Amino acid sequence: MTQAPELKRIHHVAYRCNDAKETVEWYQRVLGMTYTTAFAEDKVPSTGEDDPYMHVFLDCGGGNVLAFFELPNQQPMGRDPNTPAWVQHLAFEVEDEAALLAAKAHVEAQGTDVLGPTCHGVFRSIYFFDPNGHRVELACNIGTREQYAELRRVAPLMLEEWSRTKRAPRHAEWLHENPDA
Repeated sequence: MTQAPELKRIHHVAYRCNDAKETVEWYQRVLGMTYTTAFAEDKVPSTGEDDPYMHVFLDCGGGNVLAFFELPNQQPMGRDPNTPAWVQHLAFEVEDEAALLAAKAHVEAQGTDVLGPTCHGVFRSIYFFDPNGHRVELACNIGTREQYAELRRVAPLMLEEWSRTKRAPRHAEWLHENPDA
């Protein structure tokens, strides 16, 4: 029997973009990320296909890297029409609620519409879209150690019930009892 690899962290997460330069500048200006690396090739190294691309990397802090590909010879970007826009998103953590509200003001000052804050019981979030149409979430944790421990305890129970019924399990209804408490 083989053993699963011991993962250290996510090396990077990559998405497609319409314009690499615009994307880098937006993430620097709006979210304060540091542009660190670019790779550009005319052939895809892993497949050998002729498909020029620019691959850019942004440091999100804490050893986390967000990357984008600009693919000028491919069909225009699209999204899965069967997946709601709110499902696929990039979520970044900020320190606390004050930082979340300050981030909201900053993002709005950059001309971007922001939804929220929205309370999820143990964290609050704001949502907006980058210039490529990717949904971005900024979140701050507000839960207690006990609440997170309870969520971990009921997670297997909730997954099992969901798997059987495809209806929202009620194991963590307490998350939404008083969201502003």
